[in-house]
Amino acid sequence: MALSIGIVGLPNVGKSTLFNALNGGGAEAANYPFCTIDPNVGIVKVPDARIDALSKIVNPQAIQHAIVEFVDIAGLVAGAASGEGLGNKFLANIRECSAIAHVVRCFEDENVTHVSNKVDPVSDIETIDTELMLKDMESLQKAVERTQKQSKTGNKDMLTLLELQQRILKGLEDGTPVRRQSLNDDEKLKIRELCLLTIKPVLYIANVDDASLPDGNALVDQVREFAAAEQAEVAVVSAQIEAELSEMDEESKSEFLADLGLSEPGLNIVIRTAYKLLNLITYFTAGVKEVRAWTIHQGDTAPKAAAVIHNDFEKGFIRAETITFGDFVSLGGEAKAKEAGKMRLEGKEYIVKDGDIMHFRFNV
Repeated sequence: MALSIGIVGLPNVGKSTLFNALNGGGAEAANYPFCTIDPNVGIVKVPDARIDALSKIVNPQAIQHAIVEFVDIAGLVAGAASGEGLGNKFLANIRECSAIAHVVRCFEDENVTHVSNKVDPVSDIETIDTELMLKDMESLQKAVERTQKQSKTGNKDMLTLLELQQRILKGLEDGTPVRRQSLNDDEKLKIRELCLLTIKPVLYIANVDDASLPDGNALVDQVREFAAAEQAEVAVVSAQIEAELSEMDEESKSEFLADLGLSEPGLNIVIRTAYKLLNLITYFTAGVKEVRAWTIHQGDTAPKAAAVIHNDFEKGFIRAETITFGDFVSLGGEAKAKEAGKMRLEGKEYIVKDGDIMHFRFNV
């Protein structure tokens, strides 16, 4: 499944620096607004030690990690919804993403200009939320007009939809993003075609100086308090440190992290937190040709999991030969796990677990 995360934030908060670290370079990072004009797209491997452990046992011809697509989108300013800065271009790019990674400046540095001439992370968040809500209001106002015309015949479905659209619009006018309006799954489905911006889940990335790693500072605490109100996730990173790490070999990277008192790069935390935000898990296929990680939603059944490989696997699903990651590794591979009775035959109702090693049987 495609996982795309849009990196957003006010100008000069560290978006492009963070993106460069994720992507190993490519996006221009400079101390002035709008140095990112067209979205930069980077495909990033999901760090997962389990795939390395499987590969040591199987010794495959190829290894394929799960991937995340990060999109570095131009900086936003007040008035973007009406076209200020790179407004409309910026907002259109967000619609294509699964989630939003909102980079928030949580460090003081007189050498890095802040677009508002002050460091206030909650104010920065509210500025962007306001612009996104204004754009959603525009979309909903047009939708309400269309639905009102269609509901004049007394169609109950259209009347129900109209009530929903008007309720969401009222919430936005009161300053509540759609994601905080407690919509149920059926209501979300009814408005899906509107591609509303503020319905997308948000991960807040608090960009700090290296002295504030790993736990953050008083500015990060403000972000955490704000995020808690909408049950959002917060990851604390130093974009500058991550940029330096991205240019090091593995040995130097380990030494540098140890000197900072860190166990892993902050980008690993960002990706892991994004998975948690979107309720994603990983299962594996492991054979001599390839060991591969596959991303699915928590709660997906075996046929749904098979579909991420190929739709035909879901349509013709018969069963899934399944081994837990722990059994596969401790027993030394598929054959020994099977001999020990640790391979299970799972049917269509089986809920896939994180780390399962699976082989699907299906009709062509």
